[in-house]
Amino acid sequence: MPFEECLIFTTKALHLTGIFPKILNTMNRKQFLLAGLTISPMLALGMPQGGKKGKKSTTKPFVVDADKSRFGDVVMFKGVNHNDLKISSKDTGGQLSVFEYRGVEKTGPSLHMHLYQDEIFTVTEGKFRFVVGDETHVLDKGQTIFLPRGIAHTWIQLSDTGKLIYFLQPAGKMEEFFIAMNAFKTRPTDEEMDRIHAEHGIKSVGPPLTL
Repeated sequence: MPFEECLIFTTKALHLTGIFPKILNTMNRKQFLLAGLTISPMLALGMPQGGKKGKKSTTKPFVVDADKSRFGDVVMFKGVNHNDLKISSKDTGGQLSVFEYRGVEKTGPSLHMHLYQDEIFTVTEGKFRFVVGDETHVLDKGQTIFLPRGIAHTWIQLSDTGKLIYFLQPAGKMEEFFIAMNAFKTRPTDEEMDRIHAEHGIKSVGPPLTL
């Protein structure tokens, strides 16, 4: 029996026997709060954070070839820049997703924030400018930046070509977001953009960077 279910079962049993009210009566407020703080981390250990309850990572190793995506589909950013899924949320029980971006133009996404996910970027080729909150960072090959959830951020490629490996934790709905955006043959309206962002846990808060 999972820990949280066992705890609930035990609490109900104590209620039925009349023991639980007696325990509460003998505990002062400080003791009760300390007990709650002790139990909360234990409950957290019983459920995967960010993933779906009961979902586990795949137990079968796999390899994704260079310049290929996890399932063979082709997803482009602004029609010409490859945005390949390397590790899917389906592989990790929703805990993590990994992408590789291969840029051939000096562009980037709009200013936005992820409501439920942290994001990590590593530059593997070229140079990029990242804006996160009030900070601006220029990253070269080999550098990594951490972008916390809930903070507005964006980036722009500064070199003629560039590559990024980036992680989202938990995975959320980013795979579905990129597929939805890739399906548009023309630029979506602002209303469509706002709707798609909201459906996938993203909030657009400003325009992209320009050079």
